[in-house]
Amino acid sequence: MRAQVQQGLVLGMSTLAFTVCFMVWMMFAVLGVPIKEMLALNETQFGLLAATPVLTGSLVRLPLGLLTDRFGGRIVFFLLMLSCVLPLYLITLATAFWQFLVLGLFVGLAGGSFSVGIAYVAKWFDKQNQGFAMGVFGAGNAGAALTKFLAPALIAFGSWHLVPKVFSAILFITALLFWFLTTEKKEHSGSGGATLREQLKTLKEPAVWRYCQYYSIVFGGYVALALWMTKYYVQEYGFSLQSAALLAACFSLPGGVLRAVGGWMSDRWGAQSVTWWVLWVSWICLFLLSYPQTQLQVQTVNGTVDFHIGLNATLFTVLLFVMGIAFAFGKASVFKYIANDYPKNMGAVSGIVGLAGGLGGFVLPIMFGALVDLTGVRSSCFMLMYGVVWVSLIWMYLSEVRKRPLLGKQPPASQSPFSSIAQGEEHVRSANA
Repeated sequence: MRAQVQQGLVLGMSTLAFTVCFMVWMMFAVLGVPIKEMLALNETQFGLLAATPVLTGSLVRLPLGLLTDRFGGRIVFFLLMLSCVLPLYLITLATAFWQFLVLGLFVGLAGGSFSVGIAYVAKWFDKQNQGFAMGVFGAGNAGAALTKFLAPALIAFGSWHLVPKVFSAILFITALLFWFLTTEKKEHSGSGGATLREQLKTLKEPAVWRYCQYYSIVFGGYVALALWMTKYYVQEYGFSLQSAALLAACFSLPGGVLRAVGGWMSDRWGAQSVTWWVLWVSWICLFLLSYPQTQLQVQTVNGTVDFHIGLNATLFTVLLFVMGIAFAFGKASVFKYIANDYPKNMGAVSGIVGLAGGLGGFVLPIMFGALVDLTGVRSSCFMLMYGVVWVSLIWMYLSEVRKRPLLGKQPPASQSPFSSIAQGEEHVRSANA
């Protein structure tokens, strides 16, 4: 009974802490809009401002994952949250573009909390329930939606300066609650005597890089669009900041809270099947979202007829909502792959995969802004993502789908063709036999 209570507190408090960290990490998705107007930034500069916290949050994921394997998730998570409180508050004093960028780099450390928390939570659950538990923790991605609810209300109540003040207070209180309500098992700390070189050996394996590619879509794309959509609604459809943020939350919210469902699906049907269909649904949605607003003039026997082709705000939001659900399932299925194949190096592998996803979330908003500045077409952001998903589908088919039937029940770890990558070619032959 005591162990179950500890399990529940670890999962619940880790999820709460990750939600708050993600809320802080995505702050510039809303805060960046009034700052853009105040500093007269162009689209590329706005993309850089929004993506800067994502850069550090991505780069620290691997070292934080290694530290978690060695010292335990509780202490690393607590110190990480405390380190972000002061830089977050100092944003209220910034007046120049470079100051926002520098402080954004420090605030971005909060984004590294994922690789800490996912390894911390996974060690508290057996293999049959790991997918669901990691999915519940990953629902903290809903912090992106929380930003879109809370930040516009704070801006409307006072000014944009109120947002970092309130967020820093919330983060500090959450860190204290996390420390006093969680615990760490001794056997969960340390990496079994493994050296840093041994931990990093897994990074040479092709499967790890394939998971990085998938995660750069379902997480990197999620982060990028969560940062970009509020401004997109304002400029493309003319909504107010508050209304645009609420509509953008239709993508961010399911992309976070439904991750637990994706974890359960991965436990039930396997990570490969879930990821495959996630990529196909995303591909279809992005194809439709990519089409720009178009005025078409057709010469007929009765004269000229004008047609308008394009998505209205309602259909656009529905497609975003569907893609948000798909991304939620995909984020969980990718980490089910990792839990199956690399249970002893969860921190290191989740760190590198999380780093790849985070770098996608950093690079994509900058590319979105550059594409709009170059082409003048706002839907070019979806065109770019459509191409990336297409590459992922081809890679997954060639490396996985044609070698193994879909929709089969998840095989035991000892029979997983992916875990065999770490165990040698002999295991591959026995698994396929």
